[in-house]
Amino acid sequence: YVRYSLSYRDVEELLAERGIEVDHTTLFRWVMRFTPLFTEAARPARHTPGDRWFVDETYVKVLGRWRYLYRADDQFGQVVDVLVSPTRDKKAARRFFTGALAGATSPAEVTTDRARAYPRVLDQLLPGSHHVTVPYANNRVEADHGPCGLKRDRSLRIVAAGHAFVQNLRRGHYELGTEMGPRDRVAAAFTELALVN
Repeated sequence: YVRYSLSYRDVEELLAERGIEVDHTTLFRWVMRFTPLFTEAARPARHTPGDRWFVDETYVKVLGRWRYLYRADDQFGQVVDVLVSPTRDKKAARRFFTGALAGATSPAEVTTDRARAYPRVLDQLLPGSHHVTVPYANNRVEADHGPCGLKRDRSLRIVAAGHAFVQNLRRGHYELGTEMGPRDRVAAAFTELALVN
């Protein structure tokens, strides 16, 4: 589910075609339960993010309410971090960058849209970084946010993080499944992760 833009009912149907009967709510529970475990198990094998970040936020509807999904990618396409927030303001931007910096080194350059919250937050948290706001410079991240159609903020957080994790696996940003080609890398990575205690 975190790899493709399919509903849980679509996955249920695909599995049924292969002789595996499982309810869509069970698939949802598996995603909620195991995605954080896989993400955490793979953390030691993750590559260090690059020094140029492209940051954007998008609207996602969660049970009829709009939420903001913040996301940063580096110059290699690795997803640095994601954050779900009910607001798009300085406080949310600070939370996002604080979380992203906790697992990465400070970038030399950050590309964002022209949201008013970013300059102050970046000046405070990343005073040595160059802030780029050239129009269309962060199109690469705008076109690739991922999940939607969920009913809880927690579900969106987990699925967005899982979506980012699988994208990073597929693009080779982990030392997992490296002996395989891009087509088989995700399956090989999950096989390696299944062996981790």
